[in-house]
Amino acid sequence: MEWLRLQQVATAFIFNSRMDVPQFLDFMMADFGIPCDTKSKSQILQRLYNWLLDRYRAGETAVLVIDEAQNLSDEVLEEIRMLTNLETFTEKLLQIVLVGQPELEQRLKQPQLRQLRQRLTLRAKTHPFNLEETKSYITQRLRIAGSNGEPIFDSEATVAIFRYSLGIPRIINLLCEHCLVSAFVDQKRTVAAEVVDSVARDFDLTDGNASAAMTAPVPPSEKFDLVEALRTLATLADRLRQSEQQDLPKERKL
Repeated sequence: MEWLRLQQVATAFIFNSRMDVPQFLDFMMADFGIPCDTKSKSQILQRLYNWLLDRYRAGETAVLVIDEAQNLSDEVLEEIRMLTNLETFTEKLLQIVLVGQPELEQRLKQPQLRQLRQRLTLRAKTHPFNLEETKSYITQRLRIAGSNGEPIFDSEATVAIFRYSLGIPRIINLLCEHCLVSAFVDQKRTVAAEVVDSVARDFDLTDGNASAAMTAPVPPSEKFDLVEALRTLATLADRLRQSEQQDLPKERKL
């Protein structure tokens, strides 16, 4: 998305796939920055078409990116198919990128989505990282976060993260984030394999079941954030309480 904007490409990014057709169209128009004060579908599409023609005449491209596309309803997917009809005699006016989990591929194989599937011109699939890629991924994320290069996860911890995550980035992020919180609470400068084991147990991750965690239904973002926040706060409170209890006798001796 950042690269597209640097290329002066008009972009719209839809991250909430739990929308009906009117909501989908409203969100798309707003993110493209197209003024639209009407609820008439025909007028919305006409304004979009005119805007796309202006971009085309100026030699510009417009890209619509839809995340978590496996959750889109059949009605919205059909609307997306109709958007692919916005074209000149020689070129499509709107480039559409559907991004989703493996379930998206299964959705598109359904008979009622045959016409949409036939319009896909390019498919790409990401695969889990191997061990070396997992190490590089963690190092890169730490660098972006401001790390000075000092080792934070020891080699055994990294192997443990790979073993529990099976190289799936979302699970790697989950494990690393909570390991860093745990190390901070325990005032440790490095994360050892035992910390990874403990965090993995907290999230019911065992060897080989990361893929199940990856494909499990994702609850609504509001509920997910609340549950994660409460869980983290409870863990922090318990550990801080234990730390204070351990430190009290030392303070009295001093």
